[in-house]
Amino acid sequence: MFDPQDSNLKKFLKSPHHLWLLTLTVGVGFISAHPLILLAGLAFYAVGWIYLPDMGPFQRWVGRHMDQIASAKSQQQIQAFRERRQSLMAGLSPQRLRRYLDVAAVCQDIEKATVDGGAGAATDADPRLRKLDELMWTFLRLLVMEGSLESFLTTESQEQLPVDIQSSQAEIAAMEAEIKTATGGGGHPSGKLRLLDSKKERLAVLSKRQERVNEAKENVTLVKAEQERLVEQIKLLRADAIAARNADTLTARIDATVEHLTETNKLFSEMDQFKDLVADDMPQTGERLGFSTSVRPITMAEASAPPIITGPAREVRMRQGNRN
Repeated sequence: MFDPQDSNLKKFLKSPHHLWLLTLTVGVGFISAHPLILLAGLAFYAVGWIYLPDMGPFQRWVGRHMDQIASAKSQQQIQAFRERRQSLMAGLSPQRLRRYLDVAAVCQDIEKATVDGGAGAATDADPRLRKLDELMWTFLRLLVMEGSLESFLTTESQEQLPVDIQSSQAEIAAMEAEIKTATGGGGHPSGKLRLLDSKKERLAVLSKRQERVNEAKENVTLVKAEQERLVEQIKLLRADAIAARNADTLTARIDATVEHLTETNKLFSEMDQFKDLVADDMPQTGERLGFSTSVRPITMAEASAPPIITGPAREVRMRQGNRN
C-alpha cells in the first residue's frame, strides 16, 4: 500500500502494475539468457515507466486505493469520536445523564417524524439527522462544562476565600504599621519585611483564586442558559416535525438551529479551561454518528441523589465532620 503523499512514480513503483512490468520485460530477458532479449526487455521496461503511470488502468487502481485509505482514516476518526463521546457520557453525574437521555428521546421523536408517515427507521443518509447528532454533541459538551464548573465551585466554596482575603488584608495592614513604627525608631526589621512579602504573595494568590471563582459563577450561569436555549430549540424542532410534516420547513428550522451553534462554540473558545472541548469537534463525514444512548439506565435513587464529591472538597468535608 502506498502513501497518499507519494508521487505518481513512487505509487507506480509500489503497485502490482510495476511488478507485472518488471516480470514481463526484465524477468523474461533474464530467463531467456539471451543478451538481445535482455536488452529488449530493459528497453520495454524503461518505456513502461514512461507511459504506464499515466494510463487509465493504473490511475483507476490509484483512485480505488486512495478511496480505501480515506475510508479507513474516516472510520478511525469516527471510532475515536465515539469513544470520546462515551467517555464524556460516563463522566456525567446521574442527574446530568438523565437530562441528556431526556433530550436524546426528543431527538428520537424527530427521527421518527422525518420518515413519511411518521413511523419506521430514519435513513442514515438524511443530512438533517446528522445535524441532530451535532446538536446533541454540543449539548453533551455543555453538560460536561457545567459539571466541571460546579465541581470547581463546590471545592472552592469550602475554603471561605472572602474571609481569608479580608483576614490577610488586615494582617498585612497591621504588619505594615508595625514595620513603619520600627523603622521610624531606627530599627531594621529585615525579617518582618521578608514575612510581609510572603503575606502579600499569599494575598495575591487568594485574590486570583477569588477572581476565578467569580468567573466560574458567571460561566456556569451562561452554560446553563445555553443548555436551556438548546433544549427548547430541539423541542421546537420536534413540534415542527410532528405538526408540519413538511420537509422543507423542518430543514429550514434545523439549519437555523445549527447556525446558533456558532455562538455556543465561541463560548467554548472563550473559556480557557475548556479548550480541549473546542478541539473535540465531530469528524467531517457523511455517516451518521448518532448520539449514543447505550448507557446504563439510571435509577430513581441515583437521579435524586446529591452529587458525589471527590478530591479536595471531600477531604475538607471529612475534616469538618471530624471537628463536629
